[in-house]
Amino acid sequence: MLALLPPLIVLCPLAAATILLLSAGRMPPPAARVLAAGAVGLAAALTLWLAVLFLSAPPPTYRLDVVLWHWMRVGGFDARIAFTLDPLSLVMMLVVTGVGFLIHLYACGYMRGDPDVARFFACMTLFVAAMLVLVLSSDLLCLYIGWEGVGLCSYLLIGFWYAEAANGAAARKAFIVTRIGDAALLCGLLLLATRIGGLDIATLLQPGHLGGGPVAEAAAALLLGGALAKSAQVPFQVWLPDAMAGPTPVSALIHAATMVTAGVYLIARLHPLFLAAPTVMAATAVLGLVTLLLAAGSALAQTDIKRILAFSTISQLGYMFLALGTGAWGAAIFHLVTHAIFKALLFMAAGAVILRVHHQQDIFRMGGLGRAMPGVFAAFAAGAAALAGLPLVTAGFYSKEAILQQAWHAAPLLWAGALLGAFLTALYISRCLLIVFLGPVRTAPTGRTEASMAIPLAGLSVLALTGGLIEMPNAIAPVHLLFRLLAPVLGPPTAEDAEGGAGLLLAGALAPLAGIAVAWGLWRPRAGAIAPADDGLARGARAGWGFDAIYGLLLVRPFLALGWLNRRDLFDRVPDLLAAATRWGARLLGRMQDGRVRRYAGWIAAGTVAALCLAVRP
Repeated sequence: MLALLPPLIVLCPLAAATILLLSAGRMPPPAARVLAAGAVGLAAALTLWLAVLFLSAPPPTYRLDVVLWHWMRVGGFDARIAFTLDPLSLVMMLVVTGVGFLIHLYACGYMRGDPDVARFFACMTLFVAAMLVLVLSSDLLCLYIGWEGVGLCSYLLIGFWYAEAANGAAARKAFIVTRIGDAALLCGLLLLATRIGGLDIATLLQPGHLGGGPVAEAAAALLLGGALAKSAQVPFQVWLPDAMAGPTPVSALIHAATMVTAGVYLIARLHPLFLAAPTVMAATAVLGLVTLLLAAGSALAQTDIKRILAFSTISQLGYMFLALGTGAWGAAIFHLVTHAIFKALLFMAAGAVILRVHHQQDIFRMGGLGRAMPGVFAAFAAGAAALAGLPLVTAGFYSKEAILQQAWHAAPLLWAGALLGAFLTALYISRCLLIVFLGPVRTAPTGRTEASMAIPLAGLSVLALTGGLIEMPNAIAPVHLLFRLLAPVLGPPTAEDAEGGAGLLLAGALAPLAGIAVAWGLWRPRAGAIAPADDGLARGARAGWGFDAIYGLLLVRPFLALGWLNRRDLFDRVPDLLAAATRWGARLLGRMQDGRVRRYAGWIAAGTVAALCLAVRP
């Protein structure tokens, strides 16, 4: 039964996507909604059943391989379409299907009335299927199929409303930027394949296959490049804020349960390879820290509610990469799980607000919505508290605390930067909550939030507050359910994972409280209009610190200039010249064939004389 369930779980959303795509938009919208939500819901139920069976009677090695078929055998290279069920893939499946189902249920209400709802749900279910293939694959080539699948679906969903040119541009930007990382990942896979003779993950991670040295460093660096682009880390973070062009359920799916977590999962899955490349590990930690601080600063200056959450996602992914770079594999996965919960909750609550205020997304044109939308206010407050890491009562506190403790043991400077990030996180999300839900009403909301949207908000609110109780520091309670579950894959919890002085715990608790207090002092409800800061620093932060402008100057404009110079396609002129020479030669020779018999006879006679001269020449 265990061997049957993983392929069946992948098949559920894949079959729904196939049916919806083949319907070519002819399926009635209610049927499309039921099919998509039902398929992902069935996948979530089967995953829960699988988790119960796996945990109640685990395989002897806590690993089950399911080979579907052999893809290719070329020389000594063998590639398989195969799945691996172990504690890490099980946790990721629970996140993808569980949060994915709630997002699909929410989308049934959010997308009501859209004429292309069948196309929307086809891409959404295909997205879930591709992510499941990615997290279950036992072969890196099979993983790469899922990796490219989520990239394709992100392009289709970000540009879903393609009639607006800006949406199409955002989709192309995401596609192109992530393709750079995909090319690096592919080069890393080719390097590993030529070095080892295959891409089976279990074989690759066996001790002694790579060791250390330049090959391990190069392979890890290339894989890191792919992970950075997919998870929107510096210097590839520019695509994610523009991905807000898609519908809000797409933002929730991309930013919570699927695409952006792929890079974190890849490094955690291949962590023995990264342990053999200490330089790459250090770069991972530094880039994670830089990303989390830059993105938190940008979120603090945004005026669009979805862009605030987008930069927040980049920042929280920076925490995960910081944890990966310090070897805190379990802490990174723990924060991935809690972030999937509270970030999906925040996006869906924001979407409910946007629908009720006539698709207005500027927080400074909102205000006072807490009185008209108490349920949505409570849900957003729960998600905001978890994101800020409100001590003891939220999931985000426990997962962020695990990262802070490991960062302290790795390098106090990393810990200080992460602590500053915790302060900024509480500051920007408190700013958003205070401006949107408190104070005077600036845009009067209308309508009601549908039940299909309210139910996921309620469920995720509970998880955002209680989900962190599965893993707690010893100073609070010796609870380590998640780390012990992941131990067969990521190794047993270290002392740094569980131990932390009271001073570290207190600092981690005071940082978000200080951020909330400062936010209250700056943006508490008061008479009069509140305007966003408009000085040079605020404009720079709002523009993402100028990365788009730099890339435009160094990469985009030179490329466009080359395109303009080559607007007549100079490279095609070479074969065109050959074709023209052929035509000219044909015309020249064609003049010799004019139908005049006397001229033909003359040429024959001349040829005969020339031949005789050559024959009698001494």
